[in-house]
Amino acid sequence: MARIFITGSTDGLGLMAAQLLSRQGHTVALHARDNARAHDAHAALPDTAGVAVGDLSSIAQTREVAAQVNDLGTFDAVIHNAGVGYYGRERVETEDGLSDVFAVNVLAPYLLTALITPPRRLVYLSSGMHHSGDTTLRDPQWATRPWQGSQAYSESKFHLTALTFAVARKWPAVLSNAVDPGWVPTKMGGSGATDDLRLAPVTQAWLAVSDDAEALVTGRYFHHRQPRPPHLATQSPEVQDRLLEYCADLTKVELPAAASAD
Repeated sequence: MARIFITGSTDGLGLMAAQLLSRQGHTVALHARDNARAHDAHAALPDTAGVAVGDLSSIAQTREVAAQVNDLGTFDAVIHNAGVGYYGRERVETEDGLSDVFAVNVLAPYLLTALITPPRRLVYLSSGMHHSGDTTLRDPQWATRPWQGSQAYSESKFHLTALTFAVARKWPAVLSNAVDPGWVPTKMGGSGATDDLRLAPVTQAWLAVSDDAEALVTGRYFHHRQPRPPHLATQSPEVQDRLLEYCADLTKVELPAAASAD
């Protein structure tokens, strides 16, 4: 049985994946934004291996989450599920002066990847909307552009997918894959979403623990357990390295050159 840590797992797809993996007999640790949500997480999954607490829109608190996860021990897989949507939202600036969409959807997964003891498998929750993302890293904080929430979200998922493939390229000992869970009626997806919610947590859970040959791959983009072609630019080493350099400059933490998963 495996040990898995899941970000953003007090509700929605994160909690659904945690419950699915727990039913399968795996050990799951959760993440909550604050102590109240941590209490809810314990109630939803009483046999959790622990709950790391911290707001992933904050660089300092994200570092604390990484330290808490490492204190819980090593993990076989980490599912980067936490995310910020865009429906009906204006631009929100974090304590670090960043767009919260970029901070939570891109920078937090980068920083957690860099600071958590590398697991055997990494799974990042992307979106089909990443295909509409801008590839140039032009004003990623929307400091000078007029705010467009859907485009900001699309760009954040483009960057997250590029991060997934950068980790796959730089850490060949770790399986790093991206998942499009579909447009499903969660709090983030909204009530008008049309995809099957029951299928939404299945692929990330499968990639985290399965010994199926189809799951023992790296640098892939999946939808409902089937590989799909990602935006071609996400696979460009030049695009990936530009993103890694930008994230390292913001966090003052570089992604280690290589990782070996025990």
